[in-house]
Amino acid sequence: MPPPPPYTGVSSSAPHLSPPAARAAEQHCLRLLTCSLTPASLLQSLAFLLKSGLHSNPLVLTKLFAASASAAPALLEPLVAALLCPSLPLDTFLANTLIRSCATSPIPSVRHRAVTFFPLMLRSAVVPNKFTFPFLLKACAALPGSPSVGLQAHAAALKFGFATDQYVSNTLIHMYSCFGGGFLGDARNVFDRMPKDSPVTWSAMIGGYVRGGLSSDAVVLFREMQADGVRADEVTVIGVLAAATDLGALELARWVRYFVEREQIGKSVTLCNALIDTLAKCGDVDGAVAVFEGMEQRSVVSWTSLIDALAMEGRGEEAVRVFEDMKVAGVPPDDVAFIGVLTACSHAGMVDEGCDYFDAMKMEYGIEPKIEHYGCMVDMFGRAGMVERAMEFVRTMPMQPNPIIWRSLVAACRAHGRLELGESISKSLLNEYPAHEANYVMLSNVFALTHRWKEKSEIRREMSKRGIKKVPGCSVVELDGEVHEFIAGDESHPQYKEIHRMIEEMAKELRRIGHIAATSEVLLDLDEEDKEGALQWHSEKLAIALALLRTPPGTQVRVVKNLRVCSDCHAAIKCISQVYHREIIVRDRSRFHRFKDGSCSCKDFW
Repeated sequence: MPPPPPYTGVSSSAPHLSPPAARAAEQHCLRLLTCSLTPASLLQSLAFLLKSGLHSNPLVLTKLFAASASAAPALLEPLVAALLCPSLPLDTFLANTLIRSCATSPIPSVRHRAVTFFPLMLRSAVVPNKFTFPFLLKACAALPGSPSVGLQAHAAALKFGFATDQYVSNTLIHMYSCFGGGFLGDARNVFDRMPKDSPVTWSAMIGGYVRGGLSSDAVVLFREMQADGVRADEVTVIGVLAAATDLGALELARWVRYFVEREQIGKSVTLCNALIDTLAKCGDVDGAVAVFEGMEQRSVVSWTSLIDALAMEGRGEEAVRVFEDMKVAGVPPDDVAFIGVLTACSHAGMVDEGCDYFDAMKMEYGIEPKIEHYGCMVDMFGRAGMVERAMEFVRTMPMQPNPIIWRSLVAACRAHGRLELGESISKSLLNEYPAHEANYVMLSNVFALTHRWKEKSEIRREMSKRGIKKVPGCSVVELDGEVHEFIAGDESHPQYKEIHRMIEEMAKELRRIGHIAATSEVLLDLDEEDKEGALQWHSEKLAIALALLRTPPGTQVRVVKNLRVCSDCHAAIKCISQVYHREIIVRDRSRFHRFKDGSCSCKDFW
C-alpha cells in the first residue's frame, strides 16, 4: 500500500487544565462539533479546540475529522496534515474515522489518501476491527487502476479474520466489480461463499454485473434472488433497472414498475428518478411521464430526467414545456438541466430556442457554460445543416474544443456533403489522438464516400498495426422476456435460416414499393449489387426480421442499437413499418426513432 502522508503536527500554548476543567472543555468541544454543519461553524469549533489545548485528544479529533468530512470536505486534508502528529495516541476508532472520512469524500485526491491510514494503523500497533475493512475496501474500489492495493486489503481482511463478515464480504464484491470485467469472477467467488439471506448481498453482486457490462447476468441473478425468497429492497430494484436500461428491455422495466407497487417498496425520489430514466431509455416515454406525474416530491434530477426522455424521442416542444414548468414550480435549473433542454432543441431542429436558452444560462441564471453545453450547440447547428455557423461557433469558444465536438462537426460535414472539410478535421483529430478508434473510422468513412479505396485500406492497415478495432454494430430485441443480440451478417442465432429468408422477403417487398437502397452507406469497394446485399444484413434489420417472425401481426417492435442508425436502415425501416403495418421503435446511440406508416418521429432530422 502507498505510504501515509507526512504529518507536521502543531504546537499549542494553551495552559494546562485541571482534569475537571479539561473534561468540561472536551464535552463542550464535542457539542460544538456536533452542531458544526457549515465550514464557518467548523472553523469556530476548531478555534475552541486549539485554544483549549485539545489538539492531542483522540476523541475530539475523531469528532473533528468526521464533522469536516460532512460539513467542509475541502478542509479535511489540511486538518489531518496539521493535527495528526506522530505523538498523537492513535486508536482504532480514530483510524477508522480517518479511513471512512477520506473514503467518502467528494474530492478524488482525498479519497485516494484513505488507504494510507491502514498501514499507519499497523505501524502504530493498532488492531483493525470489522468496521475498518468496509471503508478500506471502499477506498480501494476508488483506485481502479491499482487493483493490487485492493488485493492486499483483501489479504489483510483474511489475516485478521474479518473476510467472512457479511459487511466486509459485500464490500469485497463491490470492490472487485469496480476493478472491471476481469475481476467479476473474484466478486462472484466471494458471493458464492456467502450466506444469501440479505438483499444487500444480492444487490452488491447484481450491481457488480451491471457495472461490468454483464446486465443479462444481473437479470438472471435477480430471478435467482426471487426464487430463493429474498425480498428485494430499493437498491436491488435500482440495480435491476440499470440492467434493463442497458439491455433496452422494456418488458422488464414495466414489470419492475409493477413489482415496486406489488411489493410496496418505498417510492423514494431516487427510485422514481431511476424508473423515469429506465422507462424512457427503453422506449416508454409516456410511462416515464406517468411516473413523474405520480411523484409527491420532485428533485431537479426528476425534471431533468423527463426533459432528457422527451428529448431522446424528438419531442422537443414538450421538453421545452417541461423545462418552463420546472421554473414555474420554483425549481431552478442547473447546468445538467440546460444540457437536457439544449439536447431537446438540437434533436428537434429548434435552433432559435436553443440559442435563447444558451444565452439565458449565463445572463439569467449565472451558470457558466461548460464544454458539454458548447457541444450541444455545435451538434444543434450541425444537425440543422448550418455547418459554417457551427465552425464559427467553435472558433469563438472560450475553451479548446474537445474531440467529441470535432467528431460532431465531422458527422455534420458528412451528412451535408462537406466531405473536404470533414476530411481535414478527421486528419487533425487522428494526428492529435492516434489511439482513438473513432478517428480512424471517421477518416476511413470519408475516403470511402469519395471512392478513395486505397487511402481507406491504408487507414484500416494502420488500425490493425496499432491493434485498434472498430466497434461492431450490435442490435438487441426482447421477445417473450428473452433478449436476442445480433451483429451485422450474424448467423449464430438458432433461427438464422428463417431470419435470412425473412430478410430476403423484406428486401423484395421494399423493392416492390420503390425503395432504393442507399448504397453510399456501404463503405466497401463493391459493385452496386453487392453493396445492396451488404445493407440487408445490418444488425437492426436482423433484429426486426426476428421480431416479424416471432410476433403476431400489428405487434409493436422495439430494437436497441449500440451505434447511430445509418441512413439506409432509417429509410428502409420507414418502408418496413408501412409494408408490414407495424410500429417499430429503434433506440440508437443518441435517441429514439418511432417508425409508423412510413414515417419517423424524428422527421428525418437526426
